[in-house]
Amino acid sequence: MATLKESAQNYIPKQTKNIADLQQVPTDIELRDAEGLDNEGKPFKYKYIELNGEHYRVPGSVIGQLKDLLSENANLKTVKIKKTGTGMTTRYTVIPLS
Repeated sequence: MATLKESAQNYIPKQTKNIADLQQVPTDIELRDAEGLDNEGKPFKYKYIELNGEHYRVPGSVIGQLKDLLSENANLKTVKIKKTGTGMTTRYTVIPLS
């Protein structure tokens, strides 16, 4: 059994990627809740999808845009997410594919 010190030295934190990293996203994929720590160590809640064992964070603005698209086309199966900017100026655009 490993010691706390050994475990800490070998620890690799799980990195949550962003949904914009994907080429396309199925609209029927399960959305999950999680908690993380920000840069100041404060807890925050976020939503993510899991695809091929990887976690991809889903910003609220993406969910809101997808809601608007689905109100116009309830049969929408896949979308692409485009991300521009960084930090507080990050913007997401949801592009319908099929």
